[in-house]
Amino acid sequence: MREPSGRLNRSGIPVSMLELNVKKLLSALVVLACCGGACLRAANPGDEVIIVYNTRVPESRGVADYYAQRRLVPTNQIFGFALSTNDNMSRAEFRNALQKPLAKTLADKKLWKIGPAIVHATTNQPGRVDWKPVESKIRYAVLCYGVPLRIEKDPTFHEEGLEKLRPEMRRDEAAVDSELTLLPMIEQKLPLAGPLRNPVYTTTNTALLHPTNGVLLVARLDGPTPAIARGLVDKALQAEADGLWGRAYFDLRNITDPGYKLGDEWIRGASEICRHLGFETVVDENPGTFPAGFPMSQIAIYIGWYDGNVSGPFAQPTVEFMPGAFAYHLHSYSAATLRSTSQYWVGPLLAKGATITMGCVDEPYLSGTPDVAVFTGRLIVLGFTFGEAACASQPVLSWQTTVVGDPLYRPFGKNPDRLTQELELRRSKLIEWSYLRVVDINQALGKPTAELVALLEQVETTKHSAVLSEKLGDLYAAQGKPSSTVYMYRQALQLDPSPQQRIRLLLTLAEKLPALDREQEAYEDYQKLLQEFPNYPDKLSIYRKLLPLAQKLDKKADVQRCEAEINRLSPPPPKPLGTNQVQPADHRLDHSP
Repeated sequence: MREPSGRLNRSGIPVSMLELNVKKLLSALVVLACCGGACLRAANPGDEVIIVYNTRVPESRGVADYYAQRRLVPTNQIFGFALSTNDNMSRAEFRNALQKPLAKTLADKKLWKIGPAIVHATTNQPGRVDWKPVESKIRYAVLCYGVPLRIEKDPTFHEEGLEKLRPEMRRDEAAVDSELTLLPMIEQKLPLAGPLRNPVYTTTNTALLHPTNGVLLVARLDGPTPAIARGLVDKALQAEADGLWGRAYFDLRNITDPGYKLGDEWIRGASEICRHLGFETVVDENPGTFPAGFPMSQIAIYIGWYDGNVSGPFAQPTVEFMPGAFAYHLHSYSAATLRSTSQYWVGPLLAKGATITMGCVDEPYLSGTPDVAVFTGRLIVLGFTFGEAACASQPVLSWQTTVVGDPLYRPFGKNPDRLTQELELRRSKLIEWSYLRVVDINQALGKPTAELVALLEQVETTKHSAVLSEKLGDLYAAQGKPSSTVYMYRQALQLDPSPQQRIRLLLTLAEKLPALDREQEAYEDYQKLLQEFPNYPDKLSIYRKLLPLAQKLDKKADVQRCEAEINRLSPPPPKPLGTNQVQPADHRLDHSP
């Protein structure tokens, strides 16, 4: 399998965006959002969708009907098939109960027309005739809760040429979604072993994302419960109406191993796209994942790797996902099941509020996973739908990726100027994020900090916004104005910040105040955090910071209390390995063979 190529140009934003004019900046973004869609979009996007449900799972039909109602999908484009009620289905069942019947139904209902397509000869390949859709009224397939997730391995599988493949690739198991993406090529008798090259990987032309070009855009409305599955379209529609706002978090491993470096490159590329497009962007360079106590607030985008099970902030009872949020964790088995709220990643992320995600149902090898830089660029910069961006980001198909969420979801399809006007007319609190995006775009472009400070100081919304007040405090810190920084963080604390934002503000204040000889205030902020958030997952670090402050402030009773809490909360030292003990295995995504 070749390594993915064709990196997205991340040089960024048009020169016109250097102007500090809110409406001009937001209007310029629409040029980016529209330049990628080369085909006319349907007046009603639901007309381009078929919905597939499992007749043996009553809740599956319920999710199908709900989606059809919300997205105005014609009722004659909803199809039920009697399928396995488990995550897995055999290759024979996939072929005979889903793949062939669905292709026949599409032809019978004239939703597409199969015919000969001439493929002209090239230097390396002779000419041929392919039978595939020459006309198609539909582009998307939505699989509903209850449709099996994975095609399991056939122990008797054999096909011509199998022995020429590397041993790792002599596998016929695959994600149902990924296999159905090639449904338009059903007459080609494509090989089943290993992955197949995605003909539309990295495309910037949505017209190519079409059955007549060999691909069906497949996603599923799924998750731990039918209610979560139904909610995915609700949150998508909300974000289309209000915009996708919030912060972007990226978790690198900072790895140099050539076999794994590609994953970091993809994630770093996605982070740069988000930073240049105006998201408040946090990049963790540490080898481990975000720690549990990290104050991850107002999440619009999360991309990271590499834990086997949901961890850190995402394992906490509440996660601050914004409506429409994309969350993705790269791991070999991130989507081994979608029914769990605590195992793997895709199910827990959906349960905690993510709107769209992707994952692997089985070992894909690194270069067989989605290129998240390509995905992010198409979704945010080019204004693709989720289904389009997900398909264009996959180097290979007929493999292990499942795509979960409403494929019609298009968070950046609305004119930014019009969206801002709508938010202003509604007096929506979300307008604060619009101003923040303007500041962040200019900051990414290297605009002088003094001009960004002047903008926020003049904006009336800043006086009422915890989001903008915190940003102004950050800018004061960049200017080397610690007193002004502390003042703005204090202001933000009074303006109804989200819980995780409040934790971040208290932590930041407590860290900065001692440099101003204000140890008592720092001590009080740490105490306030412990009182207001009794379930904060990293109390040990707070007590370790409180201890030297208590000692300096001569709080003898508090010194003893801090020492006692540190002893109580500190983990026991690891036991030395004996002769019969071995280090636990650390399963890693392998690079492309």
